[in-house]
Amino acid sequence: MRRARGEGDLFPAGTDAGDDAGADPAGDPARARAETAPRPRTGLRRLGLLRRCKAYGEHHLQSLLDSLGRLTRNPVAGVMTIAVIGIALALPAGLHVVLKNVQALSAGWENAAQISLFLRKDLREERLRKLVSELKAMPEVAVVSYVSPDEALAEFQRLSGFGDAVNALQQNPLPGVLIVQPALAASAPAAVEGLLERLRGHPDVELAQLDMEWVKRLYAMMEIARRGVAVLASVLALAVLLIVGNTIRLAIQNRRDEIEVQKLIGATDAFIRRPFLYSGFWHGLLGAVIAWLLVNVSLWALSAPVARLSSLYDSRFELGGLGWGTTLYLMLFGILLGFIGAWLAVDRHLRTIEPS
Repeated sequence: MRRARGEGDLFPAGTDAGDDAGADPAGDPARARAETAPRPRTGLRRLGLLRRCKAYGEHHLQSLLDSLGRLTRNPVAGVMTIAVIGIALALPAGLHVVLKNVQALSAGWENAAQISLFLRKDLREERLRKLVSELKAMPEVAVVSYVSPDEALAEFQRLSGFGDAVNALQQNPLPGVLIVQPALAASAPAAVEGLLERLRGHPDVELAQLDMEWVKRLYAMMEIARRGVAVLASVLALAVLLIVGNTIRLAIQNRRDEIEVQKLIGATDAFIRRPFLYSGFWHGLLGAVIAWLLVNVSLWALSAPVARLSSLYDSRFELGGLGWGTTLYLMLFGILLGFIGAWLAVDRHLRTIEPS
């Protein structure tokens, strides 16, 4: 027996609880689709991941700005530390620039090496032309010039001061000479000596000479300078690590109570470490900027005297600066040293702090 639907009825009129419970969901397509539809768990997971990434990035940005703010709160100590780091980075950077300028200046000197080929006295003109053509066809040779015996004797008479003795000679004792200028690609000492050995064995050449001692000395000094710069950079890099590490150690000791409270409420070591790592980042970056300024100011102060000196030798040599590539390497090197120094200090001293 059915009754009318009242205010407290759970089922609509004309239906019973038993009828509804026994109904077949397959008979209602809309209800079946609603029950079998997947729940939107994937969207919730993506939303949670985005929120976590946003919070992670916001904390990194907050730590970055907070570490910079702590440097400005104690400007005297911060500036002194950054200045010491800048001087330590400026020394190898400045020597590197000096070495590059010396290499640029010596590029013309390397090409000044010449091979003098003293020819046989009985060499005929046709054979001489053929020999000159052979030499010019060699890829290691840039320029070939011929000095006749009469020209050589006149030059000797002009430069030696023995004019009367030369006039007393009945015949010219000097042979013809070919002056061979090595190409730029073959101007290294090893390449020039190899070319000298090849020309020395030519049947039309009586004697081959090359003054390479000064070129060898130049290359030896350049190699010593390169290694010296590398050693100095390594020593000063170690000094920067120690400076940054000591600075971060003092900062950890000053914030010891704060770190203990953070560990009590469950903060991870990565969370506590982050501001100190960014502090090392700022020390390294600002120190590299100071080094860049010191090197460029020094080059600006030296550019005018160097230009005047080069003009006295009819040269257009100008001092070169750091350049964009070297500047980028300097900044990255300073940041890397600051980060490594901070990491070593934090990793060592953070483990000794535990809440009591």
